[in-house]
Amino acid sequence: MRKQTSELGAIQTLDRVFFARSPRRVARELLGKILVRGEKPRLAARIVEVEAYLGENDPAAHAAAGNTARTSVLFGPPGYAYVYFIYGNHYCLNVSCEREGKAGSVLFRALEPLEGIEEMARARGVVLQGPRDLPKLTAGPGRLAQAFGITRSRDNGCDLTSPASGLWIAEDGFRAKQIQITPRIGISKAAAQPLRYALAGSACISGPRTPGGDLRPRLRLDKRV
Repeated sequence: MRKQTSELGAIQTLDRVFFARSPRRVARELLGKILVRGEKPRLAARIVEVEAYLGENDPAAHAAAGNTARTSVLFGPPGYAYVYFIYGNHYCLNVSCEREGKAGSVLFRALEPLEGIEEMARARGVVLQGPRDLPKLTAGPGRLAQAFGITRSRDNGCDLTSPASGLWIAEDGFRAKQIQITPRIGISKAAAQPLRYALAGSACISGPRTPGGDLRPRLRLDKRV
């Protein structure tokens, strides 16, 4: 791991072996990590919501279509960005998991902005009036991709374990205390599987909530760290 200095303190890149595991485990352990766009001014945001996609046997996963020109990143080495365009208007960022040749991925659903917030707001066309506006920047796959300038032509296939790629994932010692687990949202196939993971209490989580602020539908609260 290579250390760099930051307003957050010392941060480290994640090793490739971190991603060479089940998407379920990678998804859980990505919560609290940091997505970094390493250009100046640097953008950084904490990962607060993700979804696991389990490869060729998961009907909701792009890998279910097999190893094609579009999905080849999912079947390649772990730790690489898989970016796709959806609904004709926004991009979604995923990271490849499992060993090379076995598809699996994690979708980034929401982040909490940490650095480069003004630049994110400019990219999103949002006027920030206070902390309550932060979810407008990165709560949702399309929003976070726009805030970070993520596109398929720019980032698909980039190495998320290397700062040299310009887009990478780091850790700063943060540990999730409570993880909320629910079914995935925004899909029609295999929608009931409990594969959506979020940091409980984060204001930047996407999707519907109860009046008290919890995720909806709520499956369980996992307090393991």
